[in-house]
Amino acid sequence: MSTPAAIRVWESHFTLYRTIWRSNVMGAVLQPFLYLLGMGLGVGALVNRNESSGQLLDGLTYFEFLAPGLLATTGMMISAQESLWPVLGGFKWQRTFHAQAASPLSAGQITGGLALWQTTRSLISVSGVAVVLVFFPETRSPGLALAVLFGGLTGVAFAAPITGWTATRERESSFPTIMRFGIIPLFLFGGAFFPVSQLPDWIEPVAKVTPLWHGVELCRNAVHGRLGVTEALVHCTVLLAFALGGWALSRWAFAKRLAA
Repeated sequence: MSTPAAIRVWESHFTLYRTIWRSNVMGAVLQPFLYLLGMGLGVGALVNRNESSGQLLDGLTYFEFLAPGLLATTGMMISAQESLWPVLGGFKWQRTFHAQAASPLSAGQITGGLALWQTTRSLISVSGVAVVLVFFPETRSPGLALAVLFGGLTGVAFAAPITGWTATRERESSFPTIMRFGIIPLFLFGGAFFPVSQLPDWIEPVAKVTPLWHGVELCRNAVHGRLGVTEALVHCTVLLAFALGGWALSRWAFAKRLAA
């Protein structure tokens, strides 16, 4: 039985990644480690002095509250970056997708292979954060492995629709705007660093619609053994809706562009 075409596309992305994996993995471990030292332990020591912090953080210390959320934010950040410049480069600069389309591969197979790679890339980065969390007793739990999968799913929920958008662009001029006014605000206000209930009343529902809030809730509750079945199903359904909807958009955009 021959290897599925999408796997062959995934293998081409993985082959390129093998040339940079050491520095990439190093960054995936070092960056969350610094965040946990600075924000989790440093700022956390100040937050925990407030007597009402336990009630606001649902009975958790600030470190316990923050650390699992970094699994979801890392999946989001890495996947967003992978879905912008590298995807446009595949059409415009390296023309990788055009080369693949010149072979017997279809646009759907190219899109499927890219989606597999973006999922792999998200899981690699989220696993780097999980390695750091293992060193702290507050986050070393059986639910950490499940949280890695949720963090990876969060990344896919961002990667798929952004890839679809990128495939319709001729220039990268909109990419910095997406990062500055979309991804960075979500990183700060999406529920990883403080509860969204502390946001103004009119912003809180907006935060809860985004994939990041659902990913943060899944990762945090999985690590601390608080995740209920119904809650998990709701959050996963939302993330899958973003991922599948985005993948359908990507497939349509790739087919249209590669046929032009």
